[in-house]
Amino acid sequence: MTQRKTQSPWSPLRNTLFRNLWIASIVSNLGTWMHDVGAGWLMTSLSSSPSMVALVEAADSLPVMLLAMPAGALADIVDRRRLLIGVQIYFLFVISRWRC
Repeated sequence: MTQRKTQSPWSPLRNTLFRNLWIASIVSNLGTWMHDVGAGWLMTSLSSSPSMVALVEAADSLPVMLLAMPAGALADIVDRRRLLIGVQIYFLFVISRWRC
């Protein structure tokens, strides 16, 4: 009879690459949350209108809501490697034109 080795929920973190990706994701999310709070706070100091604060929050989350479904469908249809390379090349051109 073989004994089954029980794995803890933390066992994926033993993989160095996964652990580094997980930590980077947490740090990135923390920075995003700090930016969101800072943008809302800045708008409350610039304007006392609640609708302006709501517009800042809507402008922050609207692109994600609008682009998440098409991006997911595109990622399912297209080869992910080619999609990522194409997007990185596009960003390279956009950023190089923006800085000049």
